[in-house]
Amino acid sequence: MAAMHALLSAFAPIWVLTGIGYAVGRGGLLGEQAEAVLGRFVFHVAMPAALFTMVSGASPDVFGHPSMVAFAASTAVAAGSGFVLVRRVFGRGRADAAIGAMSSGHVNSANLGIPVAVQVLGDASFVAQVILFQVLVLSPVILTLLDSGTRREDGRRAGGGLRRMLTMPVRNPIILASLLGVVVSATGLRLPATVTHPCDVLGAAAVPTALITLGLSLHRGPDGGGRTRRDRAETAVVVAVKTLGQPLAALLVAGPLLHLPDHQLLAVVLCAALPTAQNSFIYAREYGLGTVLARDAIVASTLVSMVTLSVATWALGP
Repeated sequence: MAAMHALLSAFAPIWVLTGIGYAVGRGGLLGEQAEAVLGRFVFHVAMPAALFTMVSGASPDVFGHPSMVAFAASTAVAAGSGFVLVRRVFGRGRADAAIGAMSSGHVNSANLGIPVAVQVLGDASFVAQVILFQVLVLSPVILTLLDSGTRREDGRRAGGGLRRMLTMPVRNPIILASLLGVVVSATGLRLPATVTHPCDVLGAAAVPTALITLGLSLHRGPDGGGRTRRDRAETAVVVAVKTLGQPLAALLVAGPLLHLPDHQLLAVVLCAALPTAQNSFIYAREYGLGTVLARDAIVASTLVSMVTLSVATWALGP
């Protein structure tokens, strides 16, 4: 009962802020361009500030821990499966398949993973490692696929694709902020409060604004008309990979293969069972892709994960 109460408390801000976004959109309070403007604000301003603050204050030397190996393996299985299924089975392009991969394997580690870990595990140290892994490894891979899949025709000329890939860290605020954070962390540079505090304040706006934007999109409805049976099947497959495939992969790697202690096993499976992060919706919107798959995967996986997280806590918890 206590674990269920903790899970409900962790999920509450997600539903409340998304609901507020829906109500704001339905009332037309912010105008027709609100979703696009807020989405760009999150991608280009608030999220880079949050990532810079997070990475600059952490050490990226934790990826060799067996727990992280298990989580990384589950992410590779889930994201790879999502990419292949969306591209091959549902016939999407590379960029849309990248959103399918992100919706399948990028977990909501920050605003949901941290409170769940604190309540169930007693601390959020492993979630911090998961956040770093997703920022420094998974996101650049996804963004590279998105960039290459949506490049303009002039980028297809000889050398064009290579130039875009080499210059993407400068052009993409997410990757640039993360790399700057790595530099600060690796050099041990202590930034003054006049720099860090504005970043903290600005970064704190990333998650709530992303959830408001998600709620606005729910009012707008599906892109380009109603959803087909094929669209619904695509979402169902992605949600199944995310909420069932990834935690099962984590359980197999962390248990029979690596024989992790019970507490570490629970931490890995619990993080793998977290729902799709709202970043997938923000990335899809920024790159001009259809946002329905990402949006619906976030909403549906958040609902389903309330069950899978409860089962994982009950089955593997102390």
